[in-house]
Amino acid sequence: MQDQNTAQSAKGTLAPALASRLRESRADLAKRWLERIAARVTLPPNHLFPTSELLDHVPLLIEQIADYLEDPAADVDGHTPVLAEAIELGELRHRQGFDAYEILKEYELLGAILFHFLSEAASEFPPPADPGELLVMAKHLYRALAIIQQTTMGQFLRRADERVAEREDRLRAFNRMISHEIKNDISAILGAADLLTGVVKDDREREQFIGIVAKRARTMRAMVNNLSVLSRLDGDVREHRHVQLPQAAAEAVRQLRETAVAANIELRISPALPEVDVNAPVVELVLNNYLSNAIKYARQDRGGMYAEISATESETDSGRELIVRVKDNGPGVPPEKRSRLFDRFFRANDGAPVEGTGLGLSIVRETVESIGGRAWAEFGESGAVFCFALPVTPSNVAAEHS
Repeated sequence: MQDQNTAQSAKGTLAPALASRLRESRADLAKRWLERIAARVTLPPNHLFPTSELLDHVPLLIEQIADYLEDPAADVDGHTPVLAEAIELGELRHRQGFDAYEILKEYELLGAILFHFLSEAASEFPPPADPGELLVMAKHLYRALAIIQQTTMGQFLRRADERVAEREDRLRAFNRMISHEIKNDISAILGAADLLTGVVKDDREREQFIGIVAKRARTMRAMVNNLSVLSRLDGDVREHRHVQLPQAAAEAVRQLRETAVAANIELRISPALPEVDVNAPVVELVLNNYLSNAIKYARQDRGGMYAEISATESETDSGRELIVRVKDNGPGVPPEKRSRLFDRFFRANDGAPVEGTGLGLSIVRETVESIGGRAWAEFGESGAVFCFALPVTPSNVAAEHS
């Protein structure tokens, strides 16, 4: 066997021998790569490649790299199955909330593992391998990795661009809608002010118009607050302020404490909230809207009214997600109106004497969806549970385990 290895090296046939070693060890090398990625992002390994098909892709990628080392004429960029696997990996990483840097780092780790393996394997072939041949093989290795990496990154960036475009469309439509509503509120305030200063003499009418001014002003303040939060969502997600979920929940409750006391409703926070990092502007906006609705529609003629924030983590096909719920024991929502709760301008209790334009829940849905989450409501025999789910990404799960 030693004579055969010597002959191979002497004839400059190190590449086929090392390619064969690479194929033989592809499962072990794939396992090492998976462990290195999992150690870095602290996602469980079964979430990094959540299906057996995706997990099988990694040895296949390594096998194709071995083919290319052995025969550089069979270029990687012409191997459709390998590129299809790289595209699928880019799709998965986008759904999981990875960023471009993390994808680049994954392939950097794979390159380091493969280069170290080939260096050790080459040292086992006497006499020592020709440095020039090793240099050529290293060049081929990194070319193969670069092509696969570019394919994965290309798909990831295409999906990211699509999400940005969708968000821009939503924001444009939302800005048109908000501008229209603010103009209406300003017109109502100015009209009431003109009547107060010129026409209205009766104290009862004066109180009525003062109430109109105050109500419209509060509505505008709520919309401006939502716009302020939405403006902070623009730009790179990594630049957003992140806090742990219990801290975000406490801040939302603090903002509404006086309003809740005035409405005789207790705001509660479950002591078992997961200590996971969350996007502070998003979570505070959603909780503020959910809690505000619970306060608005609370039955003030009875005691024991409450709204409670709780949260759990759940498994999905593409990883973990954080599900946050706001449960109340209010009047609930009529069954025939539940399907439209998150529509713009829709109000489930039209006859109720509460303020608002019916925009809050639509803002919630669009904001949560813009970062890959979802929002919905659940109903039982009484009250309502308003929920939202966010993907547990490498960044926030790392904070959870730190």
